[in-house]
Amino acid sequence: MDELWTGLTQAGWLLLTLDPDLVEITLRSLQVTLTAVLIASAIGLPLGAWLAVRRFRYRRMSIALLNALMGLPPVVVGLVVYILLSRSGPLGVLGLLFTPTAMIVAQVIIITPLIASIAHQAIRDLWADYHDLLISLNTTRGQRIRALIWDGRRALLTASLAGFGRAIGEVGAIMIVGGNIDHATRVLTTAIALETGKGDFALALGLGFVLIGLAVLVNLGIHALSRTERASQW
Repeated sequence: MDELWTGLTQAGWLLLTLDPDLVEITLRSLQVTLTAVLIASAIGLPLGAWLAVRRFRYRRMSIALLNALMGLPPVVVGLVVYILLSRSGPLGVLGLLFTPTAMIVAQVIIITPLIASIAHQAIRDLWADYHDLLISLNTTRGQRIRALIWDGRRALLTASLAGFGRAIGEVGAIMIVGGNIDHATRVLTTAIALETGKGDFALALGLGFVLIGLAVLVNLGIHALSRTERASQW
């Protein structure tokens, strides 16, 4: 119990004094995660909207596959990306392994199905409401998708925030492809695991508080957007 109290006290001091290591790791985590979320949103949001509007033969199977990919084991994703980016892999010539870029690639693969699935559900409901109107206006498929994305922007932002929440807490894939290299690829989750193993509970708790704070902020943002969406519907 004494160790826990000491760790909490030291962690609070690190937060108050903005410890350089803590700030560096936090900023790198935000850089990697925000970049991954932007890329995954650019892929997942239009994909979800397209699946809601487009009718084709294997549509149901595609949606089922997309939902199944939401449960991809992160360590398996990390292993696949590692093999692709390793020196003997097809993309090894790029030299991306153990860099923030490799971490971003892994996070994009993990969160894109999540963002696309949530976007599909949101756009599907909007498409049911606006189907007749958009068809009567003789709009093209691209115009329909853009109109639905704009009208459902709050729900789609919620999808991106959900992806951020999933990515910021990822550790398995990030550890495999990033290597947890100090001043290069060390992020919040991998640093917490390392410092806990070393017995440096103060820094580990400080990083943990930052991670919890980010998660709480994301959930508050999702909650606020959900309330705003319900209020606008009334």
